[in-house]
Amino acid sequence: MTLSVTHIHDILLRRQRHSIDLRSCRRAAVLMPIVRRDDSFTLLLTKRTDDVEHHKGQISFPGGMVDSVDSSAAGTALRETEEEIGLPREYVSILGMLDDIHIPSGFIVTPIVGYVDALPELAVNKDEVAEVLHIPLEKFFDCTLRRSEIRELLGIRREVYFYDVWKEPVWGATAAIIKQFTDLFVI
Repeated sequence: MTLSVTHIHDILLRRQRHSIDLRSCRRAAVLMPIVRRDDSFTLLLTKRTDDVEHHKGQISFPGGMVDSVDSSAAGTALRETEEEIGLPREYVSILGMLDDIHIPSGFIVTPIVGYVDALPELAVNKDEVAEVLHIPLEKFFDCTLRRSEIRELLGIRREVYFYDVWKEPVWGATAAIIKQFTDLFVI
């Protein structure tokens, strides 16, 4: 699949975004950074350390809980990304937002799609991030690398997605966000 930044931006702007308002849940935002590397795109993901409070050891997008200093979900995602991996916000062009997702750990997560044309050297917060991953975006469009399972989480049966694109699977909320994104471009 061949995507351009303009095409991604146009698709995200034209669609009707769905938000979730559950006052019992904490709000969070993540940045889905699409990074240009040579002549292709990668998704920048992080492997969380085993010392973080939530989602220990999982592969995720940079992001976190909304703070009172944040002016928007995009502001949260950019602030958290800078804190976690040292990517300055001026390097990120916001392309749009995906639908909110409700995750079993009690969060409503707003995914922000961003584009990074030239990735600077990162200053990774080793307390939060064990590793920064660059996975070719095209791998997430390969249906042979995606699978799902029905799992019961907190008494609710859910379809959980997995992408076998690295030595460990990308799964859970991160995979759900990626699937939501790729589904926008599948005809």
